[in-house]
Amino acid sequence: MSIASGRRQQAGDQPGAAPRRRRWPSWTAAVCFAVWTLERLAGAEQGSFDIQLMTLTPYAVVVTALLTVLFLFRNRPAAVVTAVSCTTLAVTVAPRAIPPAAPAVVAPGPVLRVLSINLFGRADADAVVRLVRTYDPDVFSALELTYREAAALDAAGLGTLMPYQVLQADRDSTGSGLYGKHPLTELTGLFTAIGHNMPAATITLPGGTTAQVVAVHPHPPLGRRAEEWNASLAALPPPSPRVTRVLAGDFNASLDHRAFRDLLARGYLDAAEETGEGLVPTWPNGRAVPPFIAIDHVLVDRRAAVGRTEILDVPGTDHRGVLAELRLPPAA
Repeated sequence: MSIASGRRQQAGDQPGAAPRRRRWPSWTAAVCFAVWTLERLAGAEQGSFDIQLMTLTPYAVVVTALLTVLFLFRNRPAAVVTAVSCTTLAVTVAPRAIPPAAPAVVAPGPVLRVLSINLFGRADADAVVRLVRTYDPDVFSALELTYREAAALDAAGLGTLMPYQVLQADRDSTGSGLYGKHPLTELTGLFTAIGHNMPAATITLPGGTTAQVVAVHPHPPLGRRAEEWNASLAALPPPSPRVTRVLAGDFNASLDHRAFRDLLARGYLDAAEETGEGLVPTWPNGRAVPPFIAIDHVLVDRRAAVGRTEILDVPGTDHRGVLAELRLPPAA
């Protein structure tokens, strides 16, 4: 008997038996995704890395499905774990692609069309104005609105199409603004903005119906700003029983973030989720890597109905725009 074969027998292998497969890589992957699933269900993400990881939850469904198939041939107990993770995550993610039944509105109010775009300070102003002409929004929430970008939009004709403005432009990404087709009245003291500028205004539609709109843009939850991001979302105003409230902008958050789901639970609908567009990514845009996460949203009071949502490509910016057509509840 050779030395090598003797060592194999001492290790417990029988002559002619198939070599044992190492299972620890399978279990490592299975346990990691199981922890991910538990964190997502409990809303227990902590710190910048965890918060950013949650944004990729829709892709975890695909990965765990593929791992389940692979592990069926290598490690069936691990396959069971990944199958449970896959099924659980799919239950949380899949409804975003399925529009629910249209809500019954006994006495529907007027339609409010809301456009939200993170301009990145350098969006193609002519392209933005073309979108405004095409989709005819009543209000436009403009994020990362620099002085230069505001001037370019005005030169391209936005001021003619949307003459009512509540702007808090700035030299850099801090700036934001609201443009209105109908009269806008600036709201002060509605909430404490944490992050970028977040102007708020009341829009008065033909017929006298009003709605309050907030341009939302917290800082991203990077590094030490994770706590600030949580506080920023928590500080946004809840729905009001007296007036319809709309939050539109770059939330730097997805439906897989606890802080964002808590905001929805206060009484808001996510327009994209309501129309089956909740899995359409909005960032990054115009780069070598295609958009892969959905962090731009239009939220509206649950008493309203969402007619349609479109995710729009905007040249020159790293975000896609969100257009939501909202049917407001009748005036109280």
